[in-house]
Amino acid sequence: MKTLHKTAILTSALALAAAVPALAETTFNRIASFATPDNMAADQDRNRTSSAEIISASEDGNTLVYSDSPLGVLGFVDITDPAAPKPLGNVAMEGEPTTAVIIGDRVFAGVNTSQSYTDPSGQLRVVDLDSHEVLQSCDLGGQPDSVARAPDGSFLAIAIENERDEDLNDGALPQMPAGFVVKLPVQDGRVDCASMQRIEMTGLAEIAAEDPEPEFVDINDRGEIVVTLQENNHLVIVGADGTVASHFSAGTVSLDGIDAKDDGALVFTDSLTDVPREPDGVKWIDDDHIATANEGDYQGGTRGWSIFDRQGNVVYDSGTSFEHALVQIGHYPDKRSDAKGVEPESIEVATFDDTRYIFVASERGSIIGVYDATDLTAPRLTQLLPSGISPEGMAAIPSRNLLITANEADLVEDGGARAHVMVFQGGNDPAAYPMLTSEGADDLIGWGALSGLAAGEAEGQLYAITDSFYGNQPSILTIDATQTPARITAKTVVTRNGDPAQKLDLEGITSDGEGGFWLASEGRSDRLIAHAIYHVDPDGEITDEIALPAELLQGESRFGFEGIARQDNLLWTAVQREWGSDPKGRVKLLAYDTEAETWGAVAYPLDDAPQGWMGLSEIAIHGDWAWLIERDNQVGQAATTKKLYRVALSDMVPVALDQDLPLVAKEEVRDLIPDLRVLNGYVQDKVEGFAIDAAGMGWLVTDNDGVDDSSGETLFWSIGTMAE
Repeated sequence: MKTLHKTAILTSALALAAAVPALAETTFNRIASFATPDNMAADQDRNRTSSAEIISASEDGNTLVYSDSPLGVLGFVDITDPAAPKPLGNVAMEGEPTTAVIIGDRVFAGVNTSQSYTDPSGQLRVVDLDSHEVLQSCDLGGQPDSVARAPDGSFLAIAIENERDEDLNDGALPQMPAGFVVKLPVQDGRVDCASMQRIEMTGLAEIAAEDPEPEFVDINDRGEIVVTLQENNHLVIVGADGTVASHFSAGTVSLDGIDAKDDGALVFTDSLTDVPREPDGVKWIDDDHIATANEGDYQGGTRGWSIFDRQGNVVYDSGTSFEHALVQIGHYPDKRSDAKGVEPESIEVATFDDTRYIFVASERGSIIGVYDATDLTAPRLTQLLPSGISPEGMAAIPSRNLLITANEADLVEDGGARAHVMVFQGGNDPAAYPMLTSEGADDLIGWGALSGLAAGEAEGQLYAITDSFYGNQPSILTIDATQTPARITAKTVVTRNGDPAQKLDLEGITSDGEGGFWLASEGRSDRLIAHAIYHVDPDGEITDEIALPAELLQGESRFGFEGIARQDNLLWTAVQREWGSDPKGRVKLLAYDTEAETWGAVAYPLDDAPQGWMGLSEIAIHGDWAWLIERDNQVGQAATTKKLYRVALSDMVPVALDQDLPLVAKEEVRDLIPDLRVLNGYVQDKVEGFAIDAAGMGWLVTDNDGVDDSSGETLFWSIGTMAE
């Protein structure tokens, strides 16, 4: 089979990255991903749910330990070669591990052994880093959450949360017993259980003072402990003597320019007033300043992060700026609009190359914000790092120039991506991500779920269409691919009678040659979404609708049109999978003659799918060829087929639907899986857009599912000129 793989020029992710930063600035890029099932033994069921939650690094930076509460284990990973992590196996904790930290050659893990919310219990287990033997256990007197080690390794601080039952009385506080903080001395690799100090948190917060729920703890060089009482919207500083030195409310924030409605549309015109920060993750920046990730839990969540001084004065608050930055790169989780938006979860502070950085993890946006914190009154966002699904914990290893993230979501039950540990390395290379952004547009443009591409009239000018994830705001995006990263410069909402069109599942777009577009709607009869072709004018208004003929609809399935392309007066659409009238392994390429107003088709042969299903995701026409994306529905290590094929237009002679359809011959152009690995993450499922621009350059884009059960990563890249 003839191939263009060797002759097409790959424009890699790095070539499509942001401009080179200032010489003194560290740039982080992902160099490896480790899937948590790889820590399971060979004879174990890898389809069990697992997770990577809070993660720590050994003092030499060569070993990682993460908590995996679904499996009830600690996971160990060898990163002696950070670009090739190796599994070191799981160690059972006889309970639910929450956090593990490392001092010397010992791992200290908080383990929840509670039988109920009203009778919480927990242990601190001490594990040998090398042999994985459990050496010691201490009864903590309650359910542990966060564990922190003193910088000098002399003691541990443990947040005993005694968490509330969110299903009881709508999760309202108080729910006893109250939480507290434990301080445990450490000497020669052992904890002195008899000298455990219990530090009460009751009577401090303005909200439910009788029921404090400590969430995260951290320790500074003075031996002081900072504690977040998330549901109580409060912070506490415990002195080196183990007594409360000071405490203060985390306060409230008012926000403008947000999307507060879960409605399938990205509209950032809402406001919220006096929202409690309810901080989750917390870190000392220095001995006098504290950074918090304001995820929210009970009644709050301000979608950002803050810096406080030790007196409780707000030195900096990100407001909407962090969330807006995620909006611009397609990582805004619309399904969380009515809750807490991007939900900053955890925070890390470290110095790389003499520059102090603050790393902010967005749980729902699956992004790490990197801030230069040289000026604490005005931290500067320098990067946004893609981090797997739902980053929960981070560990900075400045001595090795590494940043590690632990991503808790495991979608094995839905056939999706597994939980991962991600490894990022600092350096001077350009940032590999994002590959597509709306930054710089006149207005804030939210986007995601790109399901089709079309070429414009100019070099590097492309158009993308969004799918049914944004069912109340289907949109056409204008892309300038001559910039790095590529820029979304405009957003045109598809309308009917002036209002955003409803009941569409747009999966394909092609130019009509006159400034408007033809759009393909995949259709789902169970959701009253029609299989149809729509014409829109340059303003996005629907001017014509072409329905499918009855004889074709008799065998319809929800796997309908995936892409549309124009060949003079013929509109070609690719049907993703077999319909009722199709033999197994063959799908239709439908042709609608806009002059004769008739339908015809040819048959296209699909590859076999080792698991799952195989189908088409896109069709484009350029030169003498029709270009098609064929893919399986698998993700990560299970993905085997993501390919670009072409079919000679001379073979694509449609016949009437009631005739035997001629089977076209396909020619493989490119295996796309190596391209999908260029960011060193897991292989994305949905390569859904392909177009050849006016200069003959081939461009591809993935569908990030609107950050819903997805990492949110959108890969947008060129495979070079498509001329032979």
